[in-house]
Amino acid sequence: MPTPRTLVLGATGFIGRWLVLELLRHGEPVAVGVRGGAAGRDGELRRWLREHGVSDSGLTTVATDITRPGLGLSPADDALLADVRDVHNLAAVYRFGLGREEARAANVDGAVHALHWAADRRALRRLVHVSGYRVGRGQEPGRPPRRDPYRTLGAYEASKAEGDRAVRALAPGLGVPLTVVNPAVVIGHSRTGESGQYIGLAPMVEQLWSGNLPAVPGNRRTFVPVVTVDHLAAFLAAVPRYDEEPLALHTVLDPDTPSLPELIALVAHALGLDAPRLTVPVGLVRRLPRALTGADRESLSFLSEDRYDTASADRLAAAAGLVRPPVGEALGRWAERLVTDRFGAAPMSATAGATAE
Repeated sequence: MPTPRTLVLGATGFIGRWLVLELLRHGEPVAVGVRGGAAGRDGELRRWLREHGVSDSGLTTVATDITRPGLGLSPADDALLADVRDVHNLAAVYRFGLGREEARAANVDGAVHALHWAADRRALRRLVHVSGYRVGRGQEPGRPPRRDPYRTLGAYEASKAEGDRAVRALAPGLGVPLTVVNPAVVIGHSRTGESGQYIGLAPMVEQLWSGNLPAVPGNRRTFVPVVTVDHLAAFLAAVPRYDEEPLALHTVLDPDTPSLPELIALVAHALGLDAPRLTVPVGLVRRLPRALTGADRESLSFLSEDRYDTASADRLAAAAGLVRPPVGEALGRWAERLVTDRFGAAPMSATAGATAE
Protein backbone atom coordinates (compact mmCIF):
# COMPACT_ATOMS: atom_id res chain seq x y z
CA MET A 1 0.00 0.00 0.00
CA PRO A 2 1.35 3.47 -0.85
CA THR A 3 1.94 5.78 2.09
CA PRO A 4 -1.04 8.15 2.32
CA ARG A 5 -0.26 11.78 1.63
CA THR A 6 -3.82 13.03 2.04
CA LEU A 7 -6.37 12.37 4.77
CA VAL A 8 -10.04 12.92 4.01
CA LEU A 9 -12.42 13.15 6.94
CA GLY A 10 -16.06 12.75 5.99
CA ALA A 11 -15.12 10.56 3.04
CA THR A 12 -18.33 8.52 3.08
CA GLY A 13 -20.51 11.62 2.81
CA PHE A 14 -21.86 13.15 -0.38
CA ILE A 15 -19.00 15.57 -1.12
CA GLY A 16 -16.33 13.42 0.51
CA ARG A 17 -16.71 10.43 -1.77
CA TRP A 18 -16.46 12.60 -4.87
CA LEU A 19 -13.32 14.24 -3.47
CA VAL A 20 -11.74 10.84 -2.79
CA LEU A 21 -12.60 9.77 -6.33
CA GLU A 22 -10.98 12.93 -7.73
CA LEU A 23 -7.80 12.44 -5.70
CA LEU A 24 -7.43 8.74 -6.55
CA ARG A 25 -8.12 9.43 -10.21
CA HIS A 26 -5.06 11.71 -10.23
CA GLY A 27 -2.83 9.16 -8.50
CA GLU A 28 -2.89 10.64 -4.99
CA PRO A 29 -2.53 8.02 -2.19
CA VAL A 30 -5.46 8.74 0.13
CA ALA A 31 -6.37 7.76 3.66
CA VAL A 32 -9.99 8.04 4.71
CA GLY A 33 -11.18 8.32 8.26
CA VAL A 34 -14.29 6.19 8.75
CA ARG A 35 -16.20 5.57 11.94
CA GLY A 36 -15.62 1.89 12.70
CA GLY A 37 -12.82 1.62 10.12
CA ALA A 38 -13.01 -1.33 7.74
CA ALA A 39 -15.99 -2.63 9.70
CA GLY A 40 -17.90 0.60 9.01
CA ARG A 41 -18.86 2.07 5.63
CA ASP A 42 -15.45 1.35 4.09
CA GLY A 43 -16.79 -1.45 1.91
CA GLU A 44 -19.61 0.74 0.63
CA LEU A 45 -17.15 3.51 -0.30
CA ARG A 46 -14.78 1.14 -2.09
CA ARG A 47 -17.63 -0.43 -4.03
CA TRP A 48 -18.90 3.02 -5.05
CA LEU A 49 -15.40 4.04 -6.25
CA ARG A 50 -15.04 0.91 -8.35
CA GLU A 51 -18.51 1.42 -9.84
CA HIS A 52 -17.34 4.87 -10.89
CA GLY A 53 -14.28 3.53 -12.68
CA VAL A 54 -11.59 4.23 -10.08
CA SER A 55 -9.37 1.63 -8.41
CA ASP A 56 -9.34 1.62 -4.61
CA SER A 57 -5.79 0.21 -4.50
CA GLY A 58 -4.44 3.60 -3.40
CA LEU A 59 -6.94 3.91 -0.57
CA THR A 60 -6.13 3.32 3.10
CA THR A 61 -8.89 3.21 5.71
CA VAL A 62 -8.41 4.16 9.36
CA ALA A 63 -10.95 4.17 12.16
CA THR A 64 -11.70 7.68 13.37
CA ASP A 65 -14.05 9.47 15.71
CA ILE A 66 -13.89 13.22 15.15
CA THR A 67 -15.67 13.91 18.44
CA ARG A 68 -12.57 12.65 20.33
CA PRO A 69 -9.16 14.31 20.67
CA GLY A 70 -6.62 12.90 18.25
CA LEU A 71 -9.57 11.88 16.05
CA GLY A 72 -9.81 8.71 18.11
CA LEU A 73 -7.00 7.14 16.07
CA SER A 74 -5.13 4.11 17.38
CA PRO A 75 -1.38 4.65 17.92
CA ALA A 76 -0.68 2.44 14.90
CA ASP A 77 -2.98 4.40 12.60
CA ASP A 78 -1.68 7.70 13.90
CA ALA A 79 1.88 6.56 13.06
CA LEU A 80 0.71 5.39 9.64
CA LEU A 81 -0.47 8.94 8.93
CA ALA A 82 2.65 10.66 10.27
CA ASP A 83 3.65 12.00 6.84
CA VAL A 84 0.25 13.19 5.70
CA ARG A 85 0.69 16.60 4.10
CA ASP A 86 -2.91 17.57 3.24
CA VAL A 87 -5.96 17.19 5.48
CA HIS A 88 -9.47 17.73 4.12
CA ASN A 89 -12.06 18.02 6.85
CA LEU A 90 -15.52 17.48 5.40
CA ALA A 91 -16.78 15.61 8.46
CA ALA A 92 -19.99 17.09 9.78
CA VAL A 93 -23.54 16.25 10.70
CA TYR A 94 -25.73 17.88 8.05
CA ARG A 95 -29.33 17.59 9.13
CA PHE A 96 -32.04 19.93 10.27
CA GLY A 97 -33.66 19.37 13.65
CA LEU A 98 -30.42 18.50 15.44
CA GLY A 99 -29.96 18.99 19.17
CA ARG A 100 -27.35 21.51 20.26
CA GLU A 101 -24.99 18.95 21.81
CA GLU A 102 -25.13 16.53 18.89
CA ALA A 103 -24.42 19.35 16.45
CA ARG A 104 -21.57 20.82 18.50
CA ALA A 105 -19.87 17.46 19.04
CA ALA A 106 -19.36 16.93 15.31
CA ASN A 107 -19.37 20.40 13.82
CA VAL A 108 -17.46 22.31 16.52
CA ASP A 109 -15.45 19.82 18.58
CA GLY A 110 -14.76 17.75 15.45
CA ALA A 111 -13.42 20.77 13.59
CA VAL A 112 -11.12 21.70 16.48
CA HIS A 113 -9.88 18.12 16.91
CA ALA A 114 -9.04 17.92 13.20
CA LEU A 115 -7.11 21.19 13.48
CA HIS A 116 -5.05 20.05 16.47
CA TRP A 117 -4.32 16.70 14.83
CA ALA A 118 -3.19 18.40 11.63
CA ALA A 119 -0.89 20.68 13.63
CA ASP A 120 1.08 17.61 14.76
CA ARG A 121 1.82 16.41 11.19
CA ARG A 122 5.50 17.01 10.47
CA ALA A 123 4.97 17.34 6.70
CA LEU A 124 1.71 19.31 6.81
CA ARG A 125 1.12 21.47 3.76
CA ARG A 126 -2.49 22.57 4.35
CA LEU A 127 -5.70 21.92 6.26
CA VAL A 128 -8.81 22.41 4.13
CA HIS A 129 -11.91 23.02 6.23
CA VAL A 130 -15.30 22.92 4.50
CA SER A 131 -17.78 25.38 5.94
CA GLY A 132 -20.83 26.95 4.25
CA TYR A 133 -21.64 29.96 2.08
CA ARG A 134 -23.99 31.50 4.68
CA VAL A 135 -21.59 31.09 7.60
CA GLY A 136 -20.74 34.36 9.31
CA ARG A 137 -23.03 36.54 7.20
CA GLY A 138 -23.75 39.81 9.01
CA GLN A 139 -21.19 39.19 11.75
CA GLU A 140 -18.01 41.07 12.50
CA PRO A 141 -14.96 38.89 11.78
CA GLY A 142 -13.56 37.31 14.92
CA ARG A 143 -16.52 38.29 17.09
CA PRO A 144 -19.15 35.89 18.39
CA PRO A 145 -22.76 36.74 17.52
CA ARG A 146 -24.71 38.92 19.94
CA ARG A 147 -27.76 36.69 19.92
CA ASP A 148 -27.78 32.95 20.48
CA PRO A 149 -27.63 31.52 16.93
CA TYR A 150 -28.79 28.13 18.15
CA ARG A 151 -32.16 29.76 18.76
CA THR A 152 -32.25 32.05 15.74
CA LEU A 153 -30.72 29.76 13.11
CA GLY A 154 -31.03 26.22 14.44
CA ALA A 155 -28.34 23.81 15.61
CA TYR A 156 -26.92 22.85 12.22
CA GLU A 157 -26.14 26.31 10.86
CA ALA A 158 -25.17 27.68 14.28
CA SER A 159 -22.72 24.85 14.95
CA LYS A 160 -21.13 25.24 11.52
CA ALA A 161 -20.64 28.95 12.19
CA GLU A 162 -19.17 28.26 15.62
CA GLY A 163 -16.80 25.65 14.23
CA ASP A 164 -15.73 28.04 11.48
CA ARG A 165 -14.88 30.77 14.02
CA ALA A 166 -12.98 28.34 16.23
CA VAL A 167 -10.81 26.97 13.42
CA ARG A 168 -9.94 30.41 12.09
CA ALA A 169 -9.09 31.70 15.57
CA LEU A 170 -6.86 28.75 16.54
CA ALA A 171 -5.02 27.99 13.30
CA PRO A 172 -2.51 30.90 13.41
CA GLY A 173 -1.34 30.05 16.93
CA LEU A 174 -0.84 26.43 15.95
CA GLY A 175 1.03 27.35 12.77
CA VAL A 176 -1.46 25.52 10.55
CA PRO A 177 -1.84 26.78 6.95
CA LEU A 178 -5.62 26.90 6.60
CA THR A 179 -8.07 27.17 3.73
CA VAL A 180 -11.76 27.56 4.49
CA VAL A 181 -13.98 26.59 1.57
CA ASN A 182 -17.55 27.86 1.70
CA PRO A 183 -19.59 25.98 -0.91
CA ALA A 184 -23.09 26.92 -2.02
CA VAL A 185 -25.93 24.38 -2.11
CA VAL A 186 -24.32 21.30 -3.65
CA ILE A 187 -26.29 19.61 -6.40
CA GLY A 188 -25.59 16.46 -8.38
CA HIS A 189 -22.89 15.61 -10.88
CA SER A 190 -22.89 17.97 -13.87
CA ARG A 191 -23.15 15.17 -16.45
CA THR A 192 -25.12 12.42 -14.72
CA GLY A 193 -27.08 14.37 -12.10
CA GLU A 194 -26.08 11.79 -9.50
CA SER A 195 -26.56 13.14 -6.01
CA GLY A 196 -27.32 10.90 -3.05
CA GLN A 197 -28.13 13.89 -0.85
CA TYR A 198 -31.76 14.82 -0.38
CA ILE A 199 -31.78 17.93 1.77
CA GLY A 200 -31.13 21.54 0.78
CA LEU A 201 -33.07 22.33 -2.42
CA ALA A 202 -34.08 18.71 -3.05
CA PRO A 203 -37.22 18.84 -0.83
CA MET A 204 -38.50 21.79 -2.87
CA VAL A 205 -37.98 19.81 -6.07
CA GLU A 206 -39.84 16.90 -4.47
CA GLN A 207 -42.74 19.21 -3.57
CA LEU A 208 -42.79 20.45 -7.16
CA TRP A 209 -42.81 16.88 -8.52
CA SER A 210 -45.61 15.79 -6.19
CA GLY A 211 -47.77 18.84 -6.95
CA ASN A 212 -47.37 20.36 -3.50
CA LEU A 213 -45.55 23.58 -4.41
CA PRO A 214 -48.26 26.14 -5.25
CA ALA A 215 -45.87 29.07 -4.62
CA VAL A 216 -42.12 29.61 -4.31
CA PRO A 217 -40.95 30.94 -0.92
CA GLY A 218 -39.16 34.28 -1.06
CA ASN A 219 -39.48 36.81 -3.87
CA ARG A 220 -38.27 37.35 -7.42
CA ARG A 221 -34.80 38.37 -6.16
CA THR A 222 -34.25 35.42 -3.78
CA PHE A 223 -30.92 33.83 -4.60
CA VAL A 224 -29.99 30.30 -3.56
CA PRO A 225 -26.71 29.63 -5.38
CA VAL A 226 -25.62 26.13 -6.36
CA VAL A 227 -22.45 24.29 -7.30
CA THR A 228 -22.16 20.84 -8.87
CA VAL A 229 -20.50 18.18 -6.75
CA ASP A 230 -17.87 17.31 -9.38
CA HIS A 231 -16.77 20.94 -9.77
CA LEU A 232 -16.55 21.33 -5.98
CA ALA A 233 -14.55 18.08 -5.63
CA ALA A 234 -12.08 19.20 -8.30
CA PHE A 235 -11.76 22.59 -6.59
CA LEU A 236 -11.09 21.02 -3.17
CA ALA A 237 -8.47 18.69 -4.65
CA ALA A 238 -6.69 21.69 -6.22
CA VAL A 239 -6.64 23.87 -3.10
CA PRO A 240 -3.42 22.52 -1.48
CA ARG A 241 -1.55 22.91 -4.76
CA TYR A 242 -2.43 26.55 -5.25
CA ASP A 243 -3.04 28.16 -1.85
CA GLU A 244 0.17 29.35 -0.22
CA GLU A 245 -0.90 32.08 2.21
CA PRO A 246 -1.43 31.21 5.91
CA LEU A 247 -5.19 31.74 5.62
CA ALA A 248 -7.27 31.49 2.44
CA LEU A 249 -11.03 31.86 2.17
CA HIS A 250 -13.02 30.76 -0.88
CA THR A 251 -16.75 30.95 -1.57
CA VAL A 252 -17.49 28.39 -4.27
CA LEU A 253 -20.70 28.81 -6.20
CA ASP A 254 -22.00 29.41 -9.70
CA PRO A 255 -22.88 33.11 -10.01
CA ASP A 256 -25.01 32.24 -13.05
CA THR A 257 -27.46 30.41 -10.78
CA PRO A 258 -30.87 31.92 -11.60
CA SER A 259 -33.03 33.51 -8.93
CA LEU A 260 -35.03 30.95 -6.98
CA PRO A 261 -38.32 31.35 -8.90
CA GLU A 262 -36.41 31.07 -12.20
CA LEU A 263 -34.49 28.07 -10.87
CA ILE A 264 -37.73 26.31 -9.98
CA ALA A 265 -39.17 27.20 -13.40
CA LEU A 266 -36.09 25.70 -15.08
CA VAL A 267 -36.43 22.51 -13.03
CA ALA A 268 -40.15 22.33 -13.79
CA HIS A 269 -39.42 22.58 -17.52
CA ALA A 270 -36.84 19.77 -17.28
CA LEU A 271 -39.42 17.58 -15.55
CA GLY A 272 -42.24 18.49 -17.92
CA LEU A 273 -44.21 20.30 -15.22
CA ASP A 274 -45.89 23.68 -14.85
CA ALA A 275 -43.91 26.06 -12.67
CA PRO A 276 -45.54 27.93 -9.78
CA ARG A 277 -46.32 31.52 -10.75
CA LEU A 278 -46.64 32.91 -7.24
CA THR A 279 -44.11 33.72 -4.54
CA VAL A 280 -44.79 33.95 -0.82
CA PRO A 281 -42.71 36.04 1.64
CA VAL A 282 -40.39 34.04 3.88
CA GLY A 283 -41.82 35.75 6.96
CA LEU A 284 -45.25 34.39 6.14
CA VAL A 285 -43.87 30.89 5.53
CA ARG A 286 -42.29 31.01 8.99
CA ARG A 287 -45.66 31.69 10.58
CA LEU A 288 -47.54 28.99 8.72
CA PRO A 289 -47.65 25.38 10.00
CA ARG A 290 -45.01 23.11 8.49
CA ALA A 291 -47.74 20.62 7.65
CA LEU A 292 -49.11 23.25 5.28
CA THR A 293 -45.87 24.59 3.77
CA GLY A 294 -43.69 21.46 3.85
CA ALA A 295 -40.73 23.74 4.66
CA ASP A 296 -38.31 23.13 7.51
CA ARG A 297 -37.96 26.42 9.40
CA GLU A 298 -34.19 25.98 9.67
CA SER A 299 -33.92 26.00 5.89
CA LEU A 300 -35.63 29.37 5.56
CA SER A 301 -32.57 31.34 6.65
CA PHE A 302 -30.96 30.28 3.35
CA LEU A 303 -33.64 32.16 1.38
CA SER A 304 -32.00 35.55 0.91
CA GLU A 305 -31.32 38.22 -1.70
CA ASP A 306 -27.63 38.30 -0.68
CA ARG A 307 -24.89 37.97 -3.27
CA TYR A 308 -21.42 36.58 -2.56
CA ASP A 309 -17.83 37.43 -3.44
CA THR A 310 -16.29 34.58 -5.45
CA ALA A 311 -13.16 36.41 -6.65
CA SER A 312 -10.62 34.28 -4.78
CA ALA A 313 -12.30 31.01 -5.78
CA ASP A 314 -12.48 32.17 -9.40
CA ARG A 315 -8.74 32.91 -9.42
CA LEU A 316 -7.87 29.49 -8.04
CA ALA A 317 -10.23 27.73 -10.43
CA ALA A 318 -8.67 29.58 -13.37
CA ALA A 319 -5.16 28.69 -12.22
CA ALA A 320 -6.18 25.03 -11.91
CA GLY A 321 -7.89 25.02 -15.31
CA LEU A 322 -11.35 24.38 -13.84
CA VAL A 323 -14.39 25.50 -15.80
CA ARG A 324 -17.85 25.61 -14.25
CA PRO A 325 -20.34 23.43 -16.14
CA PRO A 326 -23.48 25.15 -17.53
CA VAL A 327 -25.68 25.56 -14.48
CA GLY A 328 -29.00 25.25 -16.30
CA GLU A 329 -28.13 21.88 -17.80
CA ALA A 330 -26.74 20.66 -14.48
CA LEU A 331 -29.91 21.64 -12.62
CA GLY A 332 -32.07 19.81 -15.12
CA ARG A 333 -30.01 16.62 -14.95
CA TRP A 334 -29.96 16.76 -11.16
CA ALA A 335 -33.74 17.14 -10.97
CA GLU A 336 -34.28 14.25 -13.36
CA ARG A 337 -31.95 12.06 -11.32
CA LEU A 338 -33.76 13.00 -8.09
CA VAL A 339 -36.99 11.75 -9.63
CA THR A 340 -35.33 8.57 -10.90
CA ASP A 341 -33.96 7.92 -7.41
CA ARG A 342 -37.37 8.71 -5.92
CA PHE A 343 -35.76 11.39 -3.76
CA GLY A 344 -33.75 8.85 -1.80
CA ALA A 345 -36.35 6.10 -1.57
CA ALA A 346 -34.80 3.99 -4.33
CA PRO A 347 -32.60 1.18 -2.93
CA MET A 348 -29.49 2.26 -4.86
CA SER A 349 -29.69 5.75 -3.35
CA ALA A 350 -30.39 4.79 0.25
CA THR A 351 -26.71 4.35 1.08
CA ALA A 352 -25.82 8.05 0.77
CA GLY A 353 -27.07 9.65 3.96
CA ALA A 354 -27.10 13.18 5.24
CA THR A 355 -24.26 12.70 7.71
CA ALA A 356 -20.61 12.75 6.77
CA GLU A 357 -18.56 10.56 9.07
